[in-house]
Amino acid sequence: MSNKKETDKRSYYVYNLPQDLLNTLTLKQSSLCDGQDVSHELEISNKNVPSQSDYSVGAQACSLCAVTFINVEEQRGHVRSDLHCYNVKQKIRGRNVVTEHEFEDLICDLSESISGSDISDIEEDWEENEPKTTTLSALMKRQATITSDFKKSGDQEWEKQHQVAGKSPLILFRSPILPENKYLSIYRALLTDTENKVDSSILEVLKKKQLTTKYEVKNMHPTSNQLFSHQALNQPHFFLCMIGGGHFAGMVVSLLPKQNSSTSTSTLIKDINILAHKTFHRYTTRRKQGGAQSANDSAKGAAHSAGASLRRYNERALIEEVRLLLQEWKSMIDSSELLFIRATGSTNRRTLFGPYSDQVLRQKDPRIRGFPFSTRRPTQKELTRSFFELTQTKLVEINEPEISTDLDAKSRVETRNLSAKLDRQSSLVSNKLTEEEETALLHTSQLQALIRRSRLPALLVYLKNNSLSPDFQFHPLDNPQNYQASTPLLLAAHMNSAPLITGLLLKGNADPGVRNQNGKTAYELAGDRASRQAFRIARFELGENRWDWKQAGIPSGISRDDAEEEMKKQKIEEETKRQLQRKLELEILKVEDSNPLKEKVPLGKAAMKGRMVTLGKVQKTAQEKREDEARGLTPEMRMKLDRERRARAAEERIKKMNQNN
Repeated sequence: MSNKKETDKRSYYVYNLPQDLLNTLTLKQSSLCDGQDVSHELEISNKNVPSQSDYSVGAQACSLCAVTFINVEEQRGHVRSDLHCYNVKQKIRGRNVVTEHEFEDLICDLSESISGSDISDIEEDWEENEPKTTTLSALMKRQATITSDFKKSGDQEWEKQHQVAGKSPLILFRSPILPENKYLSIYRALLTDTENKVDSSILEVLKKKQLTTKYEVKNMHPTSNQLFSHQALNQPHFFLCMIGGGHFAGMVVSLLPKQNSSTSTSTLIKDINILAHKTFHRYTTRRKQGGAQSANDSAKGAAHSAGASLRRYNERALIEEVRLLLQEWKSMIDSSELLFIRATGSTNRRTLFGPYSDQVLRQKDPRIRGFPFSTRRPTQKELTRSFFELTQTKLVEINEPEISTDLDAKSRVETRNLSAKLDRQSSLVSNKLTEEEETALLHTSQLQALIRRSRLPALLVYLKNNSLSPDFQFHPLDNPQNYQASTPLLLAAHMNSAPLITGLLLKGNADPGVRNQNGKTAYELAGDRASRQAFRIARFELGENRWDWKQAGIPSGISRDDAEEEMKKQKIEEETKRQLQRKLELEILKVEDSNPLKEKVPLGKAAMKGRMVTLGKVQKTAQEKREDEARGLTPEMRMKLDRERRARAAEERIKKMNQNN
């Protein structure tokens, strides 16, 4: 029992398993470990490892996306990721879910680093503003255009090298040493394509991969990233590489850990034997917009800004640096057992796989693997964490008797959720605008803009080219903006635009009898004389039989000459009235000036009171006199009166100045 408890709590190095555990392992049937929606949990294998909280082997998994995590925080980040949201949408639509690398291939033309270069805690925060909804919506819109031609460009071959189709990323083993319903798991990516073909031989392959039986574990690692001993290169090792968003990280790791005892079966982060490592970073990604500069140039043309030029230069420099590094590491890469590569986007894949002269990596290399779990921004720390995650065993708990019951319950829940989703989608479809309504909204905005800018020729051309009626009803009618003026003629009359009214009636054949929601015609909405005269001119020129002018409320017709004469007469009358009013005001002022009650204001206490008694009467102050004069006048007349007063005062001052001179 104590042995089981100890095994339950520990995490083992895949290439150095305890002999008692290794001898009792049996392969779990693929039909059980490859279940589609089997609910299982990965327990934390190294709970007792001190000071390794950031790198504790994962206890979480997403059954939908078939990925595992090292801690709860990473699992929560996955739930908010583009990959998980996309797979949820695929599941709702009854389609197959995709892996991380398949998802990256789908969005490689949209962005160079979406889910493949998540932000670490110590990096810049500008990439955190990348909106997830933008990526998903763009992907859903463009998914219909992603044809087989895109797959033929080499992405299909790359995809085959990454994943073993139809198989779980984890291989499960059963042992009597393990607790009940718990299985030991390793990543399938650690096996070659030949080893993956026959499941029955996987256990024998695992036993042969135990390094302590063939190598003497020594604390040997080079002191330089460029110089390696022949003994170090003879060690079995992996090549790990990540590139995306202007970041590159490469590392060669020995499978022999840095420890003195060959009997230890657990490995810590500090025990990883790194033979070589290198990281590069160049500013190549357009900030807050995403995507490489080369991708933007291909889509929109080459930009001529300083930032664009800098990004183009950095892209070329990054390609040269990466390829030069690969050439320096060629001997180690050629001798590596497996190559774990994450290259998001076609630009990054061309950087690694060319084609170019003296090419080191080949896209068809059977050793190439993808990381079977979520990864973050390419850094040495992330590569170290990824290697640790790859080479550590994990415990999977599967309650087999409850699987069928859980599947039935889950299927019922998914059916209810799917029906609710379909109901919501149907309601959204019913609320969506039809094509006719969208067209009406477009015409409404265009016509109203032309009318407000008094663009009569453009308005008539727009009506003709789009075969629209001159009495086109603005959409929607319940809009307050369209309530008073629902047609072009009503809007022109509401704006008191006489030229538009004349043009719509004479050239556009608009009906003056159309009424708005309040039952008013266009003539009744006209607010000045010029607009109303435009209706009368149209009645005269179009004739009495053209429209029902009486029903439209338009008076008798009038010619343009008569209308101009009436306008002149009106202006003359208004000017005459203004002159008469001015004369009247002047006479009033003269009478006030000649008033016998006007005397000099005495000084002393009487002057301080503001009122004084003169000839037995109470004399008003100057302010009271001005108020009496302005009483009963309109605001316009009061303003004119004030101007006259100021003018007379100025004339008096000028006269006094001339007399003194």
